[in-house]
Amino acid sequence: MTGQRKIPCVLMRGGTSRGPYFLASDLPADPGRRDAVLLSVMGSPHSLQVDGIGGSNTLTSKVAIVSRSQREGADVDYLFAQVSVTEAFVDTKPNCGNMLAGVGPFAIDVGLVRPRNPTTTVRIYNVNTQTLIEAVIQTPGGQVEYAGDTRIDGVTEPAAPIKLTFLDALGAVTGKLLPTGNSLDRIDGIEASCVDMAMPVMIMAAEAFGKTGRETPQELDADKAMLKKIEALRLEAGRRMGMGDVSRLVVPKPVLVSRPAQGGNIASRYFTPHACHSSHAVTGALAVGTAAVLPGTVASRYIEPKGFSGGVLSIEHPSGHIEVDLVTDRSGAVPVVERASFVRTARRIFDGHVYVPDALFD
Repeated sequence: MTGQRKIPCVLMRGGTSRGPYFLASDLPADPGRRDAVLLSVMGSPHSLQVDGIGGSNTLTSKVAIVSRSQREGADVDYLFAQVSVTEAFVDTKPNCGNMLAGVGPFAIDVGLVRPRNPTTTVRIYNVNTQTLIEAVIQTPGGQVEYAGDTRIDGVTEPAAPIKLTFLDALGAVTGKLLPTGNSLDRIDGIEASCVDMAMPVMIMAAEAFGKTGRETPQELDADKAMLKKIEALRLEAGRRMGMGDVSRLVVPKPVLVSRPAQGGNIASRYFTPHACHSSHAVTGALAVGTAAVLPGTVASRYIEPKGFSGGVLSIEHPSGHIEVDLVTDRSGAVPVVERASFVRTARRIFDGHVYVPDALFD
């Protein structure tokens, strides 16, 4: 075969996202060439991604790049890439906690980490945010177990549980929990809390946009005037958070919060950033949960019961709930989130080779 280069690839569902997982050694080392390869792999830019393996949605146009780590205390390095569907752009600034769920199983399957019985702990260094995450994988008999009884909202079938613990997610991108220096900012008349815990977010009240916070993603996406307003606020929030011009970045993520209505502690509508997530990002849930226990934030107004400051927090989203177990230090006047854990699942869908034009490597 001439004109085509084949690259080893594993397609996996990680949490409520999906995408190809690669060994870093199988991709170009140069970031520009690497991004060109990823655009070709996914079929971007094209609304249907018809010339690649992307799924025409931001949740299915994600890539995980994994390698053996040279860092003390870490087993593997994980670089996340958000590949734009409609633009020739790859964003490697944020992390993705859902794709993260597949990193441990992938690393074990390809021989980067030696499995133990009955579980294997994989310490993952996220290159994007320079944070460390501990993943506990089910490995009875020294083999990754994908089948199980754990269900997560947003995924149809149950699978084996994967526990993810974020060890040092504070200020993951900006270096500060409150990048603007405030728990509450007013941007063009709208109150917003800008928080950076695993993921930079700007949290606003759904009612500030005339919403209940219980709308479906389709209903929210249909309000083009609201989306335009949110994007203008996001651009200004990015500037105030010290990230400069974020017009071509997917961070910060906008979030609309409201009071819970389905037995949770708070309701959230998370944007990716130009469309509402069909469920919820893991890193976004950590940011929302952290904001909810910080006095003076928009999120703290809507959390139930009032005064919640640690433990398992249930966040309602369009597909159900996502739970985050927050370990907080309450010795001071303000609770400080020290670490947070989630339970996710993953599934290996297929493995083989993906083909791209050979010229992208030359």
